[in-house]
Amino acid sequence: MKNILFVGLLLVLVSATAAKTLPAVGTTETIGKVDGVTIEATVQSPSAQETPLQVVCLFEYTEGDIFTSPPALPKDENGMVHVDEALHGMITEIRKTNKFEGKAFETLLITPPANTIPAKRLLLIGLGNRNTFKPETMRMVGVVGMREALRLGVTNYSHASDLKDAGISSPTADVAGYVIKGALEAYRTQQYLQKQKASDPLTVTKITVLTGQAYFDDSKDGIKKVISTL
Repeated sequence: MKNILFVGLLLVLVSATAAKTLPAVGTTETIGKVDGVTIEATVQSPSAQETPLQVVCLFEYTEGDIFTSPPALPKDENGMVHVDEALHGMITEIRKTNKFEGKAFETLLITPPANTIPAKRLLLIGLGNRNTFKPETMRMVGVVGMREALRLGVTNYSHASDLKDAGISSPTADVAGYVIKGALEAYRTQQYLQKQKASDPLTVTKITVLTGQAYFDDSKDGIKKVISTL
């Protein structure tokens, strides 16, 4: 009996220690710099991130997809739910009425009303059908996000993939890596065009990848892996 109690206590202590090691909300780490663009990871909800441009990603709509937990993340961990609630249900409404269908790489740019979210602009990027999603899709999402950021002339922007918010089990490191790979490929394309005098000046100097507390380390690892190959 004493052994059982000891093991039980040990498990409680281990669990408590693991919980304490999760990075705090707001934790930020610079991962590297490529072609003058700083890449960082931050533990933050897109509903609370102060940025000129916030990118979020959404699948084609299915009833309750971001609210039904499981498979979606619980409400207190679900950044997409936070954004929708801060915008008084606007995201759900435009999805339900097909004003934004969520087709692969579809975009919609929103200027958030005052007193909703701190981002100056909110860019929705479609991910298509959840049943056929592959992590490689996020490379093109990264391309789209960077091109829109450059078109808008912002100096920095934040990206939230929101896959787990929608109930999709995905390899966090690969997803983060693909996003940054695509973004930097798009940036280098514009660098080439600029050298040909066929592009406006490049404005973006920083990309911030937003992540949940439990996924911070995996996101960093994926980004580091990609940066090391560039």
